Amino acid sequence: MDSDALKTFLTVYREGGVSNAARALHRTQPAISRRIALLEQELGVPLFERVAGRNVLSDAGRVMVPYAERAVAATQDAENAVRELAKPNAGAVALAVVGTLAGGQLSNILRRFAREQPNADVALRTATSAEVSDFVRRGEVTIGLRYDRDRSRDLDCEVIGTERLLVACAADHALAGRRAAKLAKLRDERWVGFPEVPGRREIGATHIRALFQTHGLGDVHWTPVDSLTAQKRLVEAGFGLALFSENHAAEEIAAGSLATIGVGDLDASQEIVAVTRRGGFLTAASRRLLELVRAGYAPEGRRKPGRR
Repeated sequence: MDSDALKTFLTVYREGGVSNAARALHRTQPAISRRIALLEQELGVPLFERVAGRNVLSDAGRVMVPYAERAVAATQDAENAVRELAKPNAGAVALAVVGTLAGGQLSNILRRFAREQPNADVALRTATSAEVSDFVRRGEVTIGLRYDRDRSRDLDCEVIGTERLLVACAADHALAGRRAAKLAKLRDERWVGFPEVPGRREIGATHIRALFQTHGLGDVHWTPVDSLTAQKRLVEAGFGLALFSENHAAEEIAAGSLATIGVGDLDASQEIVAVTRRGGFLTAASRRLLELVRAGYAPEGRRKPGRR
């Protein structure tokens, strides 16, 4: 059982079939089918079953997935470690972040990293918090930034900062710049927020829904919008209120296009967590980027001057 066979197995699983896997791996369908057949022959059990005309994991296949992911990730670690011997300040650094964390702070971090590591290649992708963890676990990215801790034993999670949440409204809203005693007083307002999509876990959306329920707002008028920028435009135009972090709304508040409503019983925040694979290899460039991420998201009082 070699790493190529395991990678092929994982690609068929993730891409949903042999034909999609063949396109992803730039191979022919017969070659993919043959590779899976040889792996199944070696193991003595089928890894996939045909259900309603599509390939789905068998019981053995479901057991196989986490072990295959760790084995393929370890192979990538070995390759990265050997390559670093030749180019200690170069190489690829892959980063996955929740879309709402890909803002000004991250831009400043990457700008500084680019100055320090001009020969490093940075790949950046956005995803939900759960997907960020999955990318790190599978070795597809080196560092992840997400909300809330992941309890998986395959991952190391480090809380590097928090985002305080505030109620944002249009500048001409009747309550703009004023204060409500309780969040429940805003029950009759329309609200804009991220949708909860079945099968696609997102910590931010779940956290806000739970927050509303604990404050007695389990049934409010929600407008689901899957883009932070679009949410801000709707709130600016007066189509509802939203819970934004201070950083997400800072530019619009400074420009006067958004305002805030103080809420007496609202003391809410989200943890920002850096995720790496437990026992995974980090190149010197990856370690430096992680240092900059820690410093960039740390509260003001905890920040330390770094190298210039």
